[in-house]
Amino acid sequence: MFSISKRSSLKGEITIPGSKSHTIRAVLLAALADGTSIIHNPLTSDDGLSALKAARAFGADILEEKGKWIVKGKGRPSLPEDVIDCGNSGTSTAFVMALASLCEGYTVITGDQQIRRRPVIQLVNALNELGAKAVLTRPGKEAPPVIIQGVLKGGTAHFSGFSSVVISSTLLASPMALNDTIIKVEKPLEKPYLQMTIDWLKKYGVELKKQAPDYTYFEIECGKTYKATESSIPADWSGVAFPLVAAVCTPSDLIISGMDFNDSQGDKIVVDHLISMGADITKDEAGGKLIVHGGKPLKGGTTINLNDIPDSLPALSVAACFAEGDTVFTGLAHVRVKETDRVAVMEAELTKIGAKVETTKDSMAVHGGSPIKGAEVESYDDHRIAMAMAVAGLFADGEMRVKDAECASVSFPNFFDLLGSAGASIELSDSL
Repeated sequence: MFSISKRSSLKGEITIPGSKSHTIRAVLLAALADGTSIIHNPLTSDDGLSALKAARAFGADILEEKGKWIVKGKGRPSLPEDVIDCGNSGTSTAFVMALASLCEGYTVITGDQQIRRRPVIQLVNALNELGAKAVLTRPGKEAPPVIIQGVLKGGTAHFSGFSSVVISSTLLASPMALNDTIIKVEKPLEKPYLQMTIDWLKKYGVELKKQAPDYTYFEIECGKTYKATESSIPADWSGVAFPLVAAVCTPSDLIISGMDFNDSQGDKIVVDHLISMGADITKDEAGGKLIVHGGKPLKGGTTINLNDIPDSLPALSVAACFAEGDTVFTGLAHVRVKETDRVAVMEAELTKIGAKVETTKDSMAVHGGSPIKGAEVESYDDHRIAMAMAVAGLFADGEMRVKDAECASVSFPNFFDLLGSAGASIELSDSL
């Protein structure tokens, strides 16, 4: 299925769905908790539903109602009766691996073709360090399918820090290990996601014994029990980047509502980066709103480090095309091992529509200010690439056609309808 977008603008008010990262943590912790938890505003995207299915596989009883999930946990995960397929969700894959280490017996974990290319060797090694048994199933491949045998004994695990999700997953499981756990991290990246995990542990009644302020050291006491709780999922700051860039780069007057400016999601800094480039964005923190008056010139000349917010590269690189001058993105090595190599993919597709882009192993320079043109481009079945390229079509000359754009449902299931409701010329089509 293609998305087709044309030059247009956005007006009115929209509300962003709940956060994928928060939803996954909330439902898997609810599965571990003793009692009934209620999760309001969960993201019912493909990734959110992958986590929900995994929670059920570990024995949780989940009632799905409009706007909320009611999760009855057992206090400890049950051994799954079947293979757990995490779909396209890298976060769910890592968390499920850690939860499987709490079960006696063997759990088989897999995912779609992208997940079966994404390395999980760091987590495999860490779980083995902590006394579980984790085995990769394909010689020479460091990605799922993977087999996990419990139970997690505790001890000391070591991480490079290149990926936060493997650390977060270990933090999630460690309070239920047989002994205390120490986690040592060499150079932590994506630190806001680590803080998000710590915050969710607290919501479910577990606090870390020790934590270094720079996220290089964690100490977790064993024998803890998660307590059921009622929580609400905040709006997804990673998702808001796309309508935000769409409004900034077109003559739009858009209000984005339902935002929590105190949330731990690191991607909220995308707003500040766009403001520093000249975007007219007002933060109504009391009202939870972003007010955007778009179409004003943006300027380059900035360097933006994405160590902590790798998911924002696709959206920000599109904004950089609209800006006059050069915008340089650094800290991108880990962006190359997401659903796709997003550095290479964005370079290829932006170049296809007339942008001037240069990349190195861990940086990207966008030479902005030149007109971009609509074309038929690839999404690579990557939700963030699909949304970014569709947004580029809203200020390009001609028609932008993005292949397999329905993959946006991984994190933003109503993306195209939502932008269309605000006046954007954007739609999904089966036509070739």
